[in-house]
Amino acid sequence: MGLNPTVDVGNLGFHFATRSVFLGLHLQLGPGLTWLRGRNGRGKTTLLKLLGGALAPSRGHIRLDGLDSVTDALAFRRLSFYCGGEAPALDWLTAREWLELHLALYVDADRDALSRHLDAFHIADIGAQPVSGLSLGQYKKLQLALALALPVRLLLVDEPFNGLDVQAVDVLEVELARRAAVGTSCIVLTSHLDLRIAPTATLDLDAQPGVL
Repeated sequence: MGLNPTVDVGNLGFHFATRSVFLGLHLQLGPGLTWLRGRNGRGKTTLLKLLGGALAPSRGHIRLDGLDSVTDALAFRRLSFYCGGEAPALDWLTAREWLELHLALYVDADRDALSRHLDAFHIADIGAQPVSGLSLGQYKKLQLALALALPVRLLLVDEPFNGLDVQAVDVLEVELARRAAVGTSCIVLTSHLDLRIAPTATLDLDAQPGVL
């Protein structure tokens, strides 16, 4: 991965059936760790999903290193990853099958790093368990172990500290700080807790024009 990933959000609009969230949002994100802040309901999770290509803009554009999230959708998704807090997707799979499905998309993933992260989070032994049977903490650790092993340019992490034990929080903070310092990825993280690692930048949606 090269240095200095760039994310360009231009004139972004997004609307749910019952309300509008963004209209004319402009953002520039760069390498390191950006702490995304804002009151509940301001659109933090929606913005992360838009940045990860899980949602499509109603208008405007999102570009990662020049790739458009809509017109270059597959290439864009291979350079980004959204790690959220929702209930398990594909919950009929085992944890190992869930990992392998994602590793097939991210062919340059570091499998050795994944094994280290699974060990560090103390979930190396859950591979045969159905994803639907994992606790919230186990599923979050599974997602995070994968996310930290992917060579993506844009890593989106939604409230990662919720449901984690103290030891897992320590592991995650060390890995996020290390990755942010390398400068090969843009990490956007939401957390209602104060960060113990210094963010490269802070983005407050409460003060951002274009947020409805």
